[in-house]
Amino acid sequence: MTTTNVPSRTDFTTGEGLRALLHRLHQGGPRAWRADAEAAALMHYAAEKYAPLARKHGLDAWEAASAAFEAMRTPATRRADDPWAVVTRAVQVTCIAEERGNGLLCSPHQARRVQFSVFHDAERFSDRENPLADFHPAFHHHDPTGTDLASGPEPTTESSTAASSAAEDTIALFTMLGWPPHTARGAIEYVCERLARAGSRHTAFEALRRDKSARALLDLPAPSWHGLLRTVLGNPEPTYTGTSLGRGVLVRLLIGEPLRVLLRDDDLVLTITVAAPSSPSGGEGRG
Repeated sequence: MTTTNVPSRTDFTTGEGLRALLHRLHQGGPRAWRADAEAAALMHYAAEKYAPLARKHGLDAWEAASAAFEAMRTPATRRADDPWAVVTRAVQVTCIAEERGNGLLCSPHQARRVQFSVFHDAERFSDRENPLADFHPAFHHHDPTGTDLASGPEPTTESSTAASSAAEDTIALFTMLGWPPHTARGAIEYVCERLARAGSRHTAFEALRRDKSARALLDLPAPSWHGLLRTVLGNPEPTYTGTSLGRGVLVRLLIGEPLRVLLRDDDLVLTITVAAPSSPSGGEGRG
């Protein structure tokens, strides 16, 4: 009997050879990958095979080999028509997630999720030759009337007055329903400021909902903060679109509903009262 070397015994560079080796390693138990010489040769081969892909995404070859190792241990790879195709796709997805995670300053697991992956990579203001505020639309303000202020009377004076009046009425509403005056004023003025910067209620709501620093500064528990946002800006759920709950107090005041009408809205009054920091529901659960 002649003795053959390890590579000739199992040609894991082919799909069927890889399948056979993976089945043997699986049957060998948890320690098989650590002790088997062919397993070590397989991982060196994977590191070489996926090194170009790793470099493309700014990673080390052994990071790609690690992704290949995780894919090789799954039953789906052993059962696939082409095991190497499954491994290659898994390595590609992992490399993309690692690169996006590094750019977004989050974990690869989060970078795989759609709600995070749609954002662009984090960057410093100083990274660009031209200041970001000079060209990025998020830092621009456009007069909604589209008229030149110098050509006639100021078109924003009335709307600014209405907005200020709506904010003051909102503060008065919360104060009448049990909120401490200084807390109500600070929170609502902060919400209005962020709303003016964001340009849309939905964008402002999502940003404020995650703004833990604002809650800490205002000393508000999470139920009170979230209740205030839903009440002032409106519930963002599509189910409430076009309803009083969806519009929020600010919009209702701006479209002409007086404060006395809002005070007759039992659901609104109950929501604001329960969310007050001094109430049992609003005052617990800081964090």
